[in-house]
Amino acid sequence: MTFEGKIVLITGGSRGIGKSIAEAFAESGATTIVTYRNAIDNEYFDSKGIRHFQCDVADIKSVQEMIDKIISEHQKIDILVNNAGITKDGLLMRMSEEDWDMVLDTNLKGVFDMTKSVTRHMMGKRYGKIVNITSVVGITGNPGQSNYVASKAGVIGFTKATAKELASRNININAVAPGFIGTEMTDKLPEEVKAKYLETIPLKRIGSGKNIADAVMFLASDMSDYITGQTICVDGGLVM
Repeated sequence: MTFEGKIVLITGGSRGIGKSIAEAFAESGATTIVTYRNAIDNEYFDSKGIRHFQCDVADIKSVQEMIDKIISEHQKIDILVNNAGITKDGLLMRMSEEDWDMVLDTNLKGVFDMTKSVTRHMMGKRYGKIVNITSVVGITGNPGQSNYVASKAGVIGFTKATAKELASRNININAVAPGFIGTEMTDKLPEEVKAKYLETIPLKRIGSGKNIADAVMFLASDMSDYITGQTICVDGGLVM
């Protein structure tokens, strides 16, 4: 699968799933750009030919300034992957308003900010592919994550609404819902916790960042031209 000549923008691309997606697009020949909020390994991303912008996706001014710079240089953005996300887990009765707002601002408002800013340019080109990274918990729910679940369920609804709005402009918008994926965060979990998760996964293995990147690249490719408004679970069969 090649993306030669395509301009790809990935939010939250400095580590984890976002990093895997960025690496896959860069290896496929795309001009790949990632955003990060706090820190990034400049040397590593430079060696991969991946450009990077510090940007808080929850800050519309910061987003618009970045998009304007990219458009000024490349004249287009073909593919947007909304991956940036945070967690502030806690039981509802103990959750602070601040923790609720922080998660919703990044995980849901950030998708709104990026999509609105990018589609203004995609509409003029009458072409675009947007892939939103949600989560299987946005479908199933999960105790202790009411803020995160609400944000990810919101992303699924946002995907459907915007897909209907923008289909006439040849802009496809879909979502990928990862299940239990091996990242720096999940690697730190105790082995007994991992074993408990594996019991619930029919394929009996933890997913990888590459598994998510493969699904994203399919939805960003011409092979998915007749697919829009869908959420694909990449979860080893966890949600059926």
